Order: sequence, then C-alpha cells, then structure tokens
Amino acid sequence: MSAALDKLAHRLPGRRARRAGAPSAHFSATRAYRGYVLALLVAVGVVGWIDRNVFAVLLESIKLDLGLSDTELGLLGGAAFGVFYAAVGLPVAWLADRGNRSLLLAAALGLFSLMTAACGLATGFASLFLARMGVGIGEAGGAPPSQSLVSDYFPPERRAFALGILYLYIPLGFLVGFALGGSLGEALGWRLAFVVVGLPGVLLALVVRLTLAEPPRGFSEGTAAPPSRAAFVATLRWFLERPSLRHLPLAGAAHGLGAFAAAVWLPSYFVRVYDIGPAEAGMWMAIAYGGGGGIGVLSGGYLADRIVRSRGDARWYAWGSAAAVAASVPCALLLYLTDRPAVAVTALLAAMTLGHMFIGPVTAMMQSLAGIERRATAAAVYLLLVNLVSMGLGPVAVGLISDALGPRLGADALRFALLAIVAGTGLWSAAHLLRVGKTLRGDLERARAGNAAR
Repeated sequence: MSAALDKLAHRLPGRRARRAGAPSAHFSATRAYRGYVLALLVAVGVVGWIDRNVFAVLLESIKLDLGLSDTELGLLGGAAFGVFYAAVGLPVAWLADRGNRSLLLAAALGLFSLMTAACGLATGFASLFLARMGVGIGEAGGAPPSQSLVSDYFPPERRAFALGILYLYIPLGFLVGFALGGSLGEALGWRLAFVVVGLPGVLLALVVRLTLAEPPRGFSEGTAAPPSRAAFVATLRWFLERPSLRHLPLAGAAHGLGAFAAAVWLPSYFVRVYDIGPAEAGMWMAIAYGGGGGIGVLSGGYLADRIVRSRGDARWYAWGSAAAVAASVPCALLLYLTDRPAVAVTALLAAMTLGHMFIGPVTAMMQSLAGIERRATAAAVYLLLVNLVSMGLGPVAVGLISDALGPRLGADALRFALLAIVAGTGLWSAAHLLRVGKTLRGDLERARAGNAAR
C-alpha cells in the first residue's frame, strides 16, 4: 500500500517544484489573502458539514418513506459515513503531506457534494448506505489538508484562534443544515432536499482549484521544508511514540461519541418527545448548534491563545479544554431530563457553547506537536479515531439502546439512550485531556527541536 501511495504522490501537481523545499522568501501572502484563504476554507467546511448533517433533519422522513428501524438509521447516520471516512482519511492525509493540498481539497469537495445529491436517488437501505459511504470517502480529503494549510498560513502564537475560526464551519454547517434541511424537507421532500444542498459544492470546488495557492511547508514558521518523504507506517509509528499525540485523539473520540450521537438523534428526539415538526426541530437545532457552537469555537481559541501567552505555559491548552468539556456534562443532564422545551433548548445552547470551546486548542496542539512535515497526517490521525469511534459507534449505540428500551419506555427510550451516551463520554474525554497536560510541554519541545533541525 505504501509503495502505491508513493507513486500517486509523485504524480500530484506541484510536487516537482517543491521537491527540495521552496524557500519561504519565494512565496508571500498579504493579510487580506490570508483572510480570504481562511474564509474559503470555512466555506468548504460549511458545505461539507451541511452535506453530512442534513441527513439528521431528514431522518424521520426517511424512516417513514423507506420503513427503516432506528438501528438502520443509526448505521446510516454513523457507520456508513464515519467508518469509510476514517478508512480513507489517513492515506489521503499522507498524500496531502507529500503533494498539492489545494488540489486534493478541490477533488474531495467535488466528490462528497455529488454523493450528497446521490442520496436523494436511494431506494432502500443498501443504496442509501452506499451514497452515505461516498460522502464519507469524499469528506476524508477535506479537514486534513485544510488544517495543514491554515497552519502554514498562520504562526503558532495565532494558530488556535485561526483554527477556531476555521472550525466555525461546524456551527455554521449545523445552522444552515438544520434550518435549510428541515425547510427543504417539508417543502420539497427529503429526496430533492439532498439534491439542493449537494450540488452547490461542485461549483465551490472549482473556486478552490482556481484561487487557493499552495504555500511552502513551514511558511508560517519561516522555515522551508520539503514535502514529507517518510514511509506511511513509519509516520504512524512516530505518532504513537508521543504520549500527547495518543491522548488527544482519544479525547476527541470520547467526546465525539456523545457529540455525534446527539447531532444525529436530537432532531428526532425533539420530534418524538415534544411532538413538533421537522422544520421547528431543525430551527431549534440551528439556534443551539449555530449560536452556541459559533460562540464556543471562537471564544475557545481566542481565550486559549490569550491564557497561554499571559502565563507562558502551553499546558493551559489542555487544562482549559478539559474544564470546558467537563462543564458541558451538567448541561447535558438538564437537556435530557427536563420536560420543558424552553429549558431543553437553553441547556442545549449552553452545552454546545462549552462543548465547542476545546476544538481550536486541541487542533492547534495536534498541529504544533506534529511538526512541519506531518500536519495533514496529524489531522487525519485525530480524525481517524474521532470518526471511526464517534461516528461509527455513537449514533448506532443510541439506536440500539433506543430500540431495546422502546417497548417499555416509548418515546422516552431515546431520551435515556442519549443521556447515557452523552454524559459518560464527556467525562471520559476530560480525563484524557488532563493526561495530555502531563506530557504536552515535553512533546512540544521535541517538535520544536525537529523543526529547527530542518
């Protein structure tokens, strides 16, 4: 597999010109262009997040039309996307560290947009599973190149905030996806809704290909570095040898188990428990995820950079993230135990704000720990566990528990299934982040020494 990937990497445009490492002096980027790059990458992420999550708002309509069980819906919402996203993510990221990231990003965007539209053509579980699998394979080429590009455009002292801005695509994607998906589903039906949200991404892929410049690796640190030539297995071994790089993905995976399960099932939860329509449920989700999530990712990255600069200790990236994730657990308990819709939405808003605050700092830690040559791979290592475990197991676990409790609890079965998964995984994630704080400083020194040796 490694030899085959090597041959493909050598064919990627841009590799020949940077084989020896283009000096940073030969590349420049104005402040305005950096802002454009960041905005463009946010737009790519928003399109991807809409494409993957519009499924959640249309869940009940799909269930009724195709006659699917909650377990099947959980597989479609989680495993069909997450397992294949994770399986393809590492090889694609390895290629991104060796070739042209902007080209890979444009190709990935075009693929997952087309496969989203194809979901509307499904006639049953198998065909919808294949289409969702295609969305996952396409999106595997989205986040790793994007994170790597941001890290080469923005220096370490501004990186958590820049990556926090990048990850605005999550709350914005939820905001647009939940609001638009619910409205389109009621107005056009779930099939046409998939087509309408999928096709615009194809046009955006052309914009990415034509306007996104490929910066030299190490540009933000003022260090020229050639594309990575490390073997695939050797790169993975390098990550496993560093404790911080082991616990950060585990923290993300634990948190994601509850987070992705909630994202898939909360619209159905509101429909079943509070007897409202998909459009209203989508609007509630849009307010909580869009508003709370947006505040969380921006404030989390900004505050983390400020605290670390003022205290001169990078461990606050890990400690602050652990505190935010742990504080979201009581909000989740209130969300799933109240019978009052207004209280549930307020608790969800608070949980989303706290639960999104760790994204910028954790991503920045991964990028800084990885060193210049392994940035896309670092993102993929993180996303491998997050998607394989979180998306692969979280939604289907809730579906299994809900089906098991359904005969006794009715609509409340989904309530207690979500409660058990979300609360437990939040505390589990915080424990891993505290472990990161014990080894972060030493691992960062090793990464800096490796960069300086280039």
